[in-house]
Amino acid sequence: MSKDIRIKKGLNINLVGAAEQTTSKAVLSNVYAIQLSDFHGIIPKMMVKQGAEVKAGEPLFYNKSIESMVFVSPVSGELIEIERGDRRRILTLKILADKTQEVISGAVTDVENASKEELKATLLKSGCWPFIKQRPYDVIANPDTTPKAIFISGYSSAPLQADLNYVLQGKEKELQTAITALGKLTPGKVHVSVGAGASPLSSMEGVELHTVSGPHPAGLVGTQINRIDPINKGELVWTVSPQDLIIIGEYLLTGKFNAERVIALAGSSVKAPKYYTTKIGSEISTFLYASGVNEENFRVINGDVLTGSKSKPDGFLGYYNNTVSVIPEGDDYELFGWNKPVFDKISATRALTFSWMQPNKKYDLDTNTNGEHRAFVVTGQYEKVFPMDIFPMQLLKACMVKDLDEMEQLGLYEVAPEDFSLTEFICISKQPHQKIIREGLDLLQKEIG
Repeated sequence: MSKDIRIKKGLNINLVGAAEQTTSKAVLSNVYAIQLSDFHGIIPKMMVKQGAEVKAGEPLFYNKSIESMVFVSPVSGELIEIERGDRRRILTLKILADKTQEVISGAVTDVENASKEELKATLLKSGCWPFIKQRPYDVIANPDTTPKAIFISGYSSAPLQADLNYVLQGKEKELQTAITALGKLTPGKVHVSVGAGASPLSSMEGVELHTVSGPHPAGLVGTQINRIDPINKGELVWTVSPQDLIIIGEYLLTGKFNAERVIALAGSSVKAPKYYTTKIGSEISTFLYASGVNEENFRVINGDVLTGSKSKPDGFLGYYNNTVSVIPEGDDYELFGWNKPVFDKISATRALTFSWMQPNKKYDLDTNTNGEHRAFVVTGQYEKVFPMDIFPMQLLKACMVKDLDEMEQLGLYEVAPEDFSLTEFICISKQPHQKIIREGLDLLQKEIG
């Protein structure tokens, strides 16, 4: 039975350069990279040495804390570089891909008859387990725990983000297989949220379906968890993104790890924004320059414009990303920009700004923050775009002063850094909200566990 979730608080950021719904196959990348920054809190222990030949789906390293949790290669080839940072911390693994790909084949899984422990062992061994995240703490799920529910958001609301209704077309079998398997890992429900339009996720069996509407952040899984089944102290839930479900489902059906992903290349600096079929860890340049760029001074964002990370054009696609955004670099400054009417920018206030009069207008924004970092100013604006039943300003301040009791009582268990991406966007104090929340979560996990 479908249940409606209507979000009223939020802000839609309509940007120029949405990806046209046509898909091309990206040029094959010469080098693929696994960036350890994508796996927050993981301490890797290498299973292969530099110079070793690996196959697609072959384990590269495991989690030091949970040795059964392995991370596999997206392609076959030679491990040409293990990039290290301070104290020899592993930063990036680079693989020179073979022209002819070889894939490790495992056993096909009978999901209907498999037990919970058998499915866990299969997902851990295959390298699919890292696609399962947990809250609280927004980290890869601990296989030794049991979630009270699993949440899947099939609704895209972030600016320029890939349209999930489009990229999931034709993958119903893989999606259903993965959802059936995940349903055996929890005594609770598998909650699936979809938006308007025909979504392949709407026809899934064994789920509780929710229809979501409203402005961003309605599509964030944290917003949906808060409305459906909030997290209390001592509880945990798991989350999986729909495109990762496809990889999990395909492995269970075929016994092969297929790192293929359909990504949206979008943004006002792209001449022909569209979708590309590529693989996890591929070079961004293999599809960036195929669409062309409009200018020389642009920024490549690995992910959407609110939560993504800055990348170079010759950087590598993030492990969990299905969007690459390219917008103008905002390294110029306006004379008296703070003291004149603004018609070409989005603002949550009505102080000399007029975006509220044209809610459907699309804007060509750059990366300029339009101001420098300054002390917190209490304006009441965060609450207007933050739909959770949480006080965002007070929670941010509790994290900044490292008050564990306040952090717990104000609801830090429920949130992830991405839930504060919109408050960071409208912040007149230019505070790094997502970084503050990430540090708060790390401290809470370290001290309380």
